[in-house]
Amino acid sequence: MKILFVCLGNICRSPTAEIVLREIAAREAPELPLQVESAGTADYHVGHPPDQRTRTAARRRGYDMSSLRARLLEPRDFSRFDLILAMDRSNLETLRSRAPAMVRERIRLFMEFAPGADRAEVPDPYYGDANGFEEVLDLVESAARGLLQHLRHAQPATLTAGVTTPAAGRSSGPQP
Repeated sequence: MKILFVCLGNICRSPTAEIVLREIAAREAPELPLQVESAGTADYHVGHPPDQRTRTAARRRGYDMSSLRARLLEPRDFSRFDLILAMDRSNLETLRSRAPAMVRERIRLFMEFAPGADRAEVPDPYYGDANGFEEVLDLVESAARGLLQHLRHAQPATLTAGVTTPAAGRSSGPQP
């Protein structure tokens, strides 16, 4: 299963999701063969490491982001990845507008996999304080575990299928 996380500049949220999913999967779901990457929809930071505040927050929780470098989403990513997960609705819409029609069902919001989440998006911490980077980690860890649970129980044909919660009326979590 090849998974791509996407945010705007690929220096805060999507590299956090990339490294968190990789490391949690290695520890908690080593049976799942995963390839995980991240990219940005804008080319502001191509080639740069994740934001220093992102790396600091991640390091406090034991995640090493030193090998990551920002990259721009490429047209071939739509055929290379089985699941493309946007951090927010703006990037979701950008992805859907750039994607060939036949792969749009593979594009979803990452927070759909966070069990019991009270938000649909991972907020951009870039213009905020250090607490925003900690919040991103909290949300990403929750959604990563939910995604792994989904992948463990999903049949290949249903890997991209969402779940609609009757109460909320929106896609909000993994499908068993």
